[in-house]
Amino acid sequence: MHTAAALGLALELADAADALTMARFRAADLVVDTKPDLTPVSEADHATEVRLRDLIADRAPGHLVAGEEFGDDGDAECRWIVDPIDGTKNYVRGVPIWATLLGFERAGELVVGVVSAPALGTRWWAGQDLGAFRDGTPIRVSAVHELADAHLSYASDRQYMDDHLPDRLTALSDRCWRTRALGDFWQHVLVADGSFDIGVDPVVAYWDVAALLPIITEAGGRWSTLDGATPAEPLSLVTTNGQIHDLVVAALRK
Repeated sequence: MHTAAALGLALELADAADALTMARFRAADLVVDTKPDLTPVSEADHATEVRLRDLIADRAPGHLVAGEEFGDDGDAECRWIVDPIDGTKNYVRGVPIWATLLGFERAGELVVGVVSAPALGTRWWAGQDLGAFRDGTPIRVSAVHELADAHLSYASDRQYMDDHLPDRLTALSDRCWRTRALGDFWQHVLVADGSFDIGVDPVVAYWDVAALLPIITEAGGRWSTLDGATPAEPLSLVTTNGQIHDLVVAALRK
């Protein structure tokens, strides 16, 4: 499947996901369970991933899926990386900062990303060599080139940080213009559209980031792990406007 067709399908999948997630958002009878890792999962997480898997099987036979709730189907020429609700803790508490994340791989390379946040009324997407967009408008990272002018966001769950990362984050924050702890997908798409300049996530899974990486790249930004590496499936994530990336990684590296 070529990139434009995959992007078109991803946007259709996002529409279907939005219909399900919004129907159960803030529902008084929403069923919420606890996964083995002690994080919450709602009936909407499960129902949305099932729906997306069914649609992919129907619209793109032969494509496989790696999803947060129901696992990885295995390797294929074309594979969809799905997080039905990124920000489930927000979702179950009625906080509108959550999104469905859809990444599309072709031959092991991420070429499409869609982040749909219907409770915010906003969607970000990108396709390789097609550009990055927010609600249909092209987006670009900021032109900030000094840490003193940078807007920083980070995920603040200390249980996932090494002993000294909070100190390094504090030191980096002290060098920046302004700091907020937004976490999840939101900080990274805000880097892509130029609202923030730095986003830091100490620990991520592939479905947390697969949709984000094409958007950051197509918007002109850079991404890496905390130590500056760019593996196929990163376990931490730093996104920046590119101009200050090396400075940020140097400040965060052990």
